[in-house]
Amino acid sequence: MKYADMNPIGVCSWSLSDDASLLQEVRRETGVECVHLSLNPALDGRKGYAERFVDSGWTIPATMVGFAQEDYTSLRSIRETGGIVPEAVWPQNRARVLEAIRMTRSLKVPYLEFHFGFIDESDRRAFETLAARVRQLADAAADNGVVLLMETGQETASNLLGFIECVDHPALAVNFDPGNMILYGRGNPVEAVGILGRRIRHVHIKDALPSAVAGQWGTETVWGKGSVGTRAFLKSLKDVGYAGALSIEREAGSDRIGDIESAVRLLLAPGGIDG
Repeated sequence: MKYADMNPIGVCSWSLSDDASLLQEVRRETGVECVHLSLNPALDGRKGYAERFVDSGWTIPATMVGFAQEDYTSLRSIRETGGIVPEAVWPQNRARVLEAIRMTRSLKVPYLEFHFGFIDESDRRAFETLAARVRQLADAAADNGVVLLMETGQETASNLLGFIECVDHPALAVNFDPGNMILYGRGNPVEAVGILGRRIRHVHIKDALPSAVAGQWGTETVWGKGSVGTRAFLKSLKDVGYAGALSIEREAGSDRIGDIESAVRLLLAPGGIDG
């Protein structure tokens, strides 16, 4: 199934707690054939988990990996614990990403996405340490024919672009999440697409409303009910030539299957909605 005869529509596996049977239900009800696949169950010991999706005929445009120490309670807590930044767990997280790279290669998937952590431009030493870690992991990814995707949200698009240009590695690109830009209060998603342009290799379909209080989380919403501006966002992707997957991510709400099905319908609606 494709949006506007160009972009395959998919779903993020963790939106449904990585439950293969629920994902299969969504597939039957909506016709989506793509899954942005979390490798966390496989990395945490669930044998055959990832291979099950291949055997079932799913298309996997990208994989994902997360880290045990991450705390999303507040913007402050995730700034301190996010991604590959925390020093105390870098050895474990390095090993986890390297294994995720190997799994991604074995699945014949081109992209591995994760939250790298906050880029601290005010601390040169921290900035350079993160850049060195990213280069090390990107080298390993390149050796395996994989490209690492940095998730948007923690910083502005300009800051993210500056970091990517500093690292300057062919195995490093962007997973664009418009909802995250709003949840973190880091700018306008439509403008951000124009800034990051062809560095965008995979896209999440997620919507949100900004917080009325600076320094606090915004609120995730069903696609089309937040501040992303769905029609303008989809047009901005076309304007930069993006032809990859649109993977629906839903991490809140009491009816995630229904919300995912709603997002599929809206993506297939003429013009992408917005009236």
